[in-house]
Amino acid sequence: MSVTGIALVLFLTFHASMNVVALISEEGYNWICEMLGANWYAVAATVGLAGLVAIHFIYAFWLTFQNWKARGNNKYAVTDKPEKVEWASQNMLALGIIICLGLCLHLYNFWWNMMATDLGMNAGNGIGAADGVGQIKAVFANPIYSCLYLVWLCALWFHLTHGIWSAMQTLGVSGKVWFNRWRCIGNIYATIVVLMFAAVVVVFALQGMGCCGSCGA
Repeated sequence: MSVTGIALVLFLTFHASMNVVALISEEGYNWICEMLGANWYAVAATVGLAGLVAIHFIYAFWLTFQNWKARGNNKYAVTDKPEKVEWASQNMLALGIIICLGLCLHLYNFWWNMMATDLGMNAGNGIGAADGVGQIKAVFANPIYSCLYLVWLCALWFHLTHGIWSAMQTLGVSGKVWFNRWRCIGNIYATIVVLMFAAVVVVFALQGMGCCGSCGA
């Protein structure tokens, strides 16, 4: 759980940094998308990423089952939530399920539509990797998609704020001082990454509604 989680956090950092380029330079973002388009290494990376997600998800269910089993016949006896336990810590599996559903939507809207177009398949909306910004605009012009992505990002933030410091603790970071430091670092890091993603959603959603054009932004 910890190793795959950290690997996924590193991927999210790369992805968020790449997305922010779309706010700075449309040409730069399109160049990155074209470079990461329908190539063998892009497909290999996608398969590797899917493997990380699968392992992380399987272990999440396994650990949840182990915790449930360990409580035995007393699992329904507790009605009060334990003190000083984060809400995210108690709902990591539920948050993970929301994140996986959002990931499926994201892969469909971006990876599948753009990859299918580049491969000449009769699928997608006709926008390939060379026009990544065009795909962002097409997706977030739909307010439903914009809202779903923001809900997804909220779940991701809660998941990361607990997951980062928890992973470090599992890997051996101990002691009250470093525990508190990694907890603070995890909160800040998760907030920055999620805000980078959210900024792209909000800016292009506003553009889709014509707000940025009317206000001169």
